Amino acid sequence: MSRPIPPTYKTRNWPAYNEALKRRGSLTIWFDPEMSWDAAPTGRRGRQQTYRDAAIQTCLSMKVLFGMALRQTTGVVESLLRLVGLNWTVPDFSTLSRRQKTLAVNIPYRGSVPAECRMTP
Repeated sequence: MSRPIPPTYKTRNWPAYNEALKRRGSLTIWFDPEMSWDAAPTGRRGRQQTYRDAAIQTCLSMKVLFGMALRQTTGVVESLLRLVGLNWTVPDFSTLSRRQKTLAVNIPYRGSVPAECRMTP
């Protein structure tokens, strides 16, 4: 049995096609200036945490998404915060390394569904 020939499509609107391809590579990251980056006091003995779990989660998400090492991650987050105009301190790589043991970074993955598995209305 031979394979079916896939349909061929002709692009008729090149400017719109080019814009769609450019939008595929678009990256938007939001930092809420109202978000508290620094940890609240716990009231327990010992040294208090400097950064909230949300700050560590943000850095570790960047690490996982872009496949970077921890030192590179701190540099990227630092430059993003500088671009946004926020003068927040960024956790150093040793803090990220220590805290990543207790935090789970869950990034939802939406894979593509093969054409034969799609439901048609």
